[in-house]
Amino acid sequence: MKLDLQRRLAASVLGVGIHRVRISPDPAEQDNILDAITREAIRELIRRNVITKRPVRGVSRGRARRRAAQRKKGRRRGAGSRKGASNARTPGKGRWMSQIRALRAHLRALKAQSRIDAATYRRYYAQAKGGMFKSKAHLEAQLTAAGVIKEAKQ
Repeated sequence: MKLDLQRRLAASVLGVGIHRVRISPDPAEQDNILDAITREAIRELIRRNVITKRPVRGVSRGRARRRAAQRKKGRRRGAGSRKGASNARTPGKGRWMSQIRALRAHLRALKAQSRIDAATYRRYYAQAKGGMFKSKAHLEAQLTAAGVIKEAKQ
């Protein structure tokens, strides 16, 4: 039996596409559905839940989650997967900020532990700002080579 008219009217009444209209397969209701040829009759069937609208089908996140899990493990990050230049992916400014913050925090900690004096702190702080040290290890090596760092108190 064709319920195209009822499906079209129901879609119009519900404000959805015809593919989202669900008509009950209950054999007891089939005659009522076939007799419903007006919008008012369709509204009555909707009120009685003989005709309902299906939920919207979304885009599944399953594949995205699987891909994110792989990326977390370091997969899918090779040269062929990259779009931006290295500075676009990790901007130079961001790299500089994390580096200078680490150096400054290290210098502060050394001063707080009295392993360097205030004058040394100031001098090496300015050198760090000038980009003289490439890492905390490099800063530590320079301080040791200059003989200005005292041994940590045990």
